[in-house]
Amino acid sequence: MALLSPPVSILPITPSTNPKCLLPSRFAFKSFSTPPAPLSLPTFSRTFHSQSINFCSCLAMPLEVPTSTSQLQDSLSYSRAYWVSESVIAWNVDVGDGSCYLYSSKIAALSIGDGGIIGYDVKIKLEEDNGGLPINVIEKFPLLQGYKAFKVPLTVDAKSLIKCQLAIAALSYELDCPVLLFFAAVLSTKIVLLILLLLELDHNGFYDLSQTDGQCNNVTGLQLPGVLDELFSYEGPLGAIFSEEAVTLHLWAPTAQVVCACIYRDPSGGDPLDIVSLEEVNGVWSARGPKSWEGCYYEYEVSVYHPSTLQIEKCTANDPYARGLSADARRTLFVNLNSDDLKPEGWDNLGDEKPALLSFSDISIYELHIRDFRLEVPMTTQCILTFVVVILPSLLRDSAGILHLKRLCNAGISHLHLLPTFQFAGVDDEKEKWKCVDSKILETLPPDSVEQQAEIVAIQDEDGYNWGYNPVLSGVPKGSYASNPKGPWRTLEFRKMVQALNRIGFRVVLDVVYNHLHGSGPFDENSVLDKIIIVPGYYLRRNSNGCIENSTCVNNTASEHFMVERLILDDLLCLAVNYKVDGFRFDLMGHIMKRTMVKAKNLLHSLSKGMDGIDGSSIYIYGEGWDFGEVAKNGCGVNASQFNLCGTGIGSFNDRIRDAMLGGSPFGPPLQQGFVTGLFLQPNDHDHGGEEVAEQMLAVSKDHIQVGMAANLRDFVLTNCEGEEVKGSEVSTYDGTPVAYATCPTETINYVSAHDNETLFDIASLKTPMQISVEERCRMNHLATSIITLSQGIPFFHAGDEMLRSKSIDRDSYNSGDWFNRLDFSYNSNNWGVGLPPKEKNEKNWPLIKPRLADPSFKPQKSHIIAAVENFLNVLKIRYSSPLFRLRTANAIQARLRFHNTGPSWVPGIIVMSIEDGHEGVPGLSQLDPVYSYIVVIINPSPTGIKFASPALQARTLQLHPVQSKIKVKVKAG
Repeated sequence: MALLSPPVSILPITPSTNPKCLLPSRFAFKSFSTPPAPLSLPTFSRTFHSQSINFCSCLAMPLEVPTSTSQLQDSLSYSRAYWVSESVIAWNVDVGDGSCYLYSSKIAALSIGDGGIIGYDVKIKLEEDNGGLPINVIEKFPLLQGYKAFKVPLTVDAKSLIKCQLAIAALSYELDCPVLLFFAAVLSTKIVLLILLLLELDHNGFYDLSQTDGQCNNVTGLQLPGVLDELFSYEGPLGAIFSEEAVTLHLWAPTAQVVCACIYRDPSGGDPLDIVSLEEVNGVWSARGPKSWEGCYYEYEVSVYHPSTLQIEKCTANDPYARGLSADARRTLFVNLNSDDLKPEGWDNLGDEKPALLSFSDISIYELHIRDFRLEVPMTTQCILTFVVVILPSLLRDSAGILHLKRLCNAGISHLHLLPTFQFAGVDDEKEKWKCVDSKILETLPPDSVEQQAEIVAIQDEDGYNWGYNPVLSGVPKGSYASNPKGPWRTLEFRKMVQALNRIGFRVVLDVVYNHLHGSGPFDENSVLDKIIIVPGYYLRRNSNGCIENSTCVNNTASEHFMVERLILDDLLCLAVNYKVDGFRFDLMGHIMKRTMVKAKNLLHSLSKGMDGIDGSSIYIYGEGWDFGEVAKNGCGVNASQFNLCGTGIGSFNDRIRDAMLGGSPFGPPLQQGFVTGLFLQPNDHDHGGEEVAEQMLAVSKDHIQVGMAANLRDFVLTNCEGEEVKGSEVSTYDGTPVAYATCPTETINYVSAHDNETLFDIASLKTPMQISVEERCRMNHLATSIITLSQGIPFFHAGDEMLRSKSIDRDSYNSGDWFNRLDFSYNSNNWGVGLPPKEKNEKNWPLIKPRLADPSFKPQKSHIIAAVENFLNVLKIRYSSPLFRLRTANAIQARLRFHNTGPSWVPGIIVMSIEDGHEGVPGLSQLDPVYSYIVVIINPSPTGIKFASPALQARTLQLHPVQSKIKVKVKAG
């Protein structure tokens, strides 16, 4: 503090004895003819909230530096406060003795000036609620635990304010008394007196600053989902609704200021036939138009505040409830799904033709990408399967692919799981715009060359290939899979595909992606929900700063919000009723709330053939119950994770059995071995910690697999590798997480490979020792699929597992083109050695991959592929030869299934499982199988024959299953 010599002395009278220690309301001023000695002035900085000035210390204190204007302006770009209900705003800020205000601007003019927030239309004082946030708010928004609660006055019109730019600010009153008085004194006594006169005295004669705003020291935008759910939850019609006389539009957009619908005759170009203004009632905008709109196109034009730009934006976008699209997906088609013109012959009766399904335990799933299921023609012709191809006899008469699918169906595969088939980004719907490579040139290149991947990557965003996990609109079939993406053809052809597959014998499962959106913001061409339906961030989950969560990959959706959940349920209802599909697989299901998944199951199961044309009770739903990101450990509410779903009957993928069989995890060391890839029995160069450690790892892996073979039931009792009787939930993974989580067998999807990560044959080729033969790798491939097939629970297979499918060891082929993803149903090639896989996801493993691709002994021949297919079909036939492999309850599995060769004296690697049936008329177990009374499954991962003696099996008379009767296998009970 500098020493100051004021020309006027400031002599306060003796401080008040008032317990508040308030600054006296009168000062004495005295002039000096000569300046006195330099005076050291202490500072007094206090915060005031509807109180007089405190005078508590004469000690020197540092001046408080207020937050800069630029920093406060930047804070407006964030949304750190939550308007959680009509009367409560949550904010993680302690305003102390200061004040809190809510500001709004209908034209989005809020900014920070020298005096605080400016540009507002409305300013509302908020009072802190010392009782904290209500319990129901914490339950809905767990991340708000510990936030302060601020009461919104009952007189506030929240429905109007949510259409505006909003900000909340914390203000404090700061006064450095001596410095203030000093600068006043520098001017003149009159000025001092003028300043003092401007200060209002309280009834005790003290200066009261409660009427001043104070200094703005914190400001932020607001997240609105809570208040929107409370005020605008809606269960009425949405989208385009068709009647005999008219077409009506309904759009839920409570934050929008203006909504218009532009009607077009054509799918692109041209001026609108009409521009219709929609009228709002409680957040829903509606308009009525003539029946002639059917067959036309429309797009919404919406004026709405968007927090990403801090402006009112005029956006154009599709209807989120679109059921048809233009070829470029820029306009929504007015399409009536109930029109007879869009129904294949016999469509209304398809519910009566569905393949029989007595129990969900009878399900087995084959995962197929439509793009992979290509006709046997050169890639340059781009003649890839479309929705319609599967029903055109002229094209299918000699199709190896269809013949292969029929063989799978006849062996027992019940459900065909199709990777995303509805509108996604990444592939142009107009095939003439696609680019392609010349496969004849690529075929001349070495098997370990970098050139193939370079050619594929150069066009990967302009070709016809993508898995489809880039969702844009889930209610419209993907245009690139239709023979004509314009008009209603995609609807008709999709229905023909479902009908044809049902008639082959498959039930159809759709892979749905509700955990994220491909686009966001007001200008992204693939943004729909975040563009117009509700901003800021209703459909997309935001973090505590108001930024979009991206743990799924990009733009996480928030099913914990009412209208997000409703959109998911409405989409599922549309797909089930209008496309008569038989099941749904949920991508990253753990990022969806459990409540949503249970509602989805109940809604689908309520459908009936009489009312809806389908038997909803036969619709099976399952998904990825991974627990990670912001939703982990119920961070955003109770999510649909593996452990949370137990008891719901909803299936989830069992990664425990996958990792135990293959070794490590998809994110661990690439050479770490597992039960079927040579751990301990055929070691590679990876350091597993020594032979003793490797043998223990093999024993633990066997425990994990046995729990999985018992449907991963949490209460199933078995003897572990230590000789202890434990429940499945008491067997732990490497990080201490329980292995088992299911309460019934149909809650477990057992699998060893899927579209993600390397194929089964590729991972076996990577993890096994370089020197073993291709026949041994083929045996490992068969062993893995056999374990899955003969396990309780629902078996799941990636298309091509049975054909030794290879993607040249590509760990993520979502955008690797046809070249790396090809399936050859003629069995001539498994696609091994077609070049190093794309650099982006695989380069770090190139040193391991390159020598394997270069070695011709790694490549299977046609005879190997044919043998693998036959072995796979044979084991499937065995599964479906007895209901004992498909037990329906946890009690039945516990009572009938046993594992032998357990405990510390086990024969390394051998799994021996028995399943016992009852006998008719004999007390005890009921009889389920009139043919087989006792089944024993022996699994040997060792490269050589093994002798195993079991006293428990000694009295049994066993023989090979008839399907295996021609296979030379020696089995002796004893």
